[in-house]
Amino acid sequence: MKFETKIISIVLILCMLAGVFVNARSDESIFEEFSFFSNKTTLRVWYTDDAITPYLQSMAVKFSDKNRNVRVEPKLVSGMEYLEEVNKASVEDKNFPDIFVTTNDTLEKVYCAGLALEADNSDGFFNKVLFPKAALDSVTYKGKYVAYPFYFETSALVYNKTYLENYAKDQMEKKKQEEESVEQEPALEESNENAGEGDSSESAEDTEKASEESSEASSEESSDEAGEENSGEGEEGEDSEGEDAEAEEIPEDDGFSTEAVNEEINDILSSDFKSIQDIINFSRKYEAPDKIKSILEWDVNDIFYNYFFVGAYMNLGGDAGDNINIENIDQDIAIYNGNTISCMKIYQQLKQFFAIDAKEITYDDMATRFLKGEILFTIATTDIFKKYDELKVKDPLSITADGGELYEFAVAPAVPELPNGLKTRTMSVTNCLVVNGYSEHPDVAEEFARMICMDEKDDIYKMSHKLAAHYGIDYGHDGINKFVDIYADSVSMPKTIQTSNFWMELEIAFAKIWDDEEADCNAILKELSENIKTQVMGQEYHDQVIQDPIDQPITAGLSEEGD
Repeated sequence: MKFETKIISIVLILCMLAGVFVNARSDESIFEEFSFFSNKTTLRVWYTDDAITPYLQSMAVKFSDKNRNVRVEPKLVSGMEYLEEVNKASVEDKNFPDIFVTTNDTLEKVYCAGLALEADNSDGFFNKVLFPKAALDSVTYKGKYVAYPFYFETSALVYNKTYLENYAKDQMEKKKQEEESVEQEPALEESNENAGEGDSSESAEDTEKASEESSEASSEESSDEAGEENSGEGEEGEDSEGEDAEAEEIPEDDGFSTEAVNEEINDILSSDFKSIQDIINFSRKYEAPDKIKSILEWDVNDIFYNYFFVGAYMNLGGDAGDNINIENIDQDIAIYNGNTISCMKIYQQLKQFFAIDAKEITYDDMATRFLKGEILFTIATTDIFKKYDELKVKDPLSITADGGELYEFAVAPAVPELPNGLKTRTMSVTNCLVVNGYSEHPDVAEEFARMICMDEKDDIYKMSHKLAAHYGIDYGHDGINKFVDIYADSVSMPKTIQTSNFWMELEIAFAKIWDDEEADCNAILKELSENIKTQVMGQEYHDQVIQDPIDQPITAGLSEEGD
């Protein structure tokens, strides 16, 4: 090789390395659309939860396969000051995301900062056929759709199915015995009536006839036995087949089919466990297995598991959580009202039935004890399925019931109602895909977001243990599918910046009421309401005092213990 050629080669290599170094120091990717390595458009996606990494990577490959001129680049970033980093990178035009994932309660903040582009709905993409109502509410701001629903989290009532199946079978057996008893009574009465009819001569004839039939039967049986002794193996095989055929007609185990047991469980859930009061009543008469330490237990420290107590009657900015007008402040911020006072008084009374020590309990510990069979009912989030799978691998013997069967759990169709006809409603948070208002490729970004929203495979759960915030996916598990139904009717977290501390304040209010049996629920809710309204209005605000509703105590209508 000539000396000049070597020099040129070395210079080119040095230039290339220098380019890589400069790009690395400037936080730019060497694989950008204008680099000499590729002429593809790079679509950057930022997110903070590592659990969704496998799913986003698979969707990135899928999208690039359909769009050969696009390269999707998912990037896991720190959750600390996340939105500030998105904003900084966008303003400084330094490798900023075209799409980023954030929770729905931050959408007012990102939209007002110009980081959320209004989604195109000219074709009616955002509809109730594709999305649950909670999902649509979560991405709505001032009547506009400013993001795409990605995945969600909410809470539900879950129960130990193994225990409840045994209870259901006991109930079915009792019903069966009662029905048989009722059917036998008329036959018994008829038999007693016939016993006194006829004369003694008829009885003598019957006795003689019975004796003759008995002798004939004995003779025939002896003949059959002799025949059996002379029979070959073929006849013995025929006898075995006959026994097998007869055995097939006999129901296995206790004689109850799986379908019948599941139907009985559904009936029990809709009647015996429809309300919190029903569960209390059940706990007083249920002969619990020795391993059960609590009938109902949940994390009383976390507002996510407590909110269903007041969720049906609190309002913070309407369904979308984005509409608070000072002129209509009492309706747009409805924290302090008769129903919420009643709900909190019921919550306070529950401590005497479910002795949960707020200082000792954590959600993870409670969930583990539930999965090990120590708790019959609990309030859990969708991660309960993942925890169950992990526990089976880590300590399989710890979640086996008597007989070596795994403890199974299931999800109830709804969280229990409260006494006095009060309803319940869970809270949900939706993680959204936001198209950055600074993006140079908004159309491509929207196309990628839409593809995720229309994904009908359950890969999002298989890869990330997340549940998609859209319909059309069958997860192949009844409990997971029920979580989707519960999410659809949940309360979406509000978006207003002025009320961003509401959840922390409400959690404090719940703690005060649970820890102190003498705490004034009325006064605590009034103070919370006034604090939030004062923040919104920018001046001190006072609510009119509401008299405590006259409600029946939670003990009203309960059966005596052991009945």
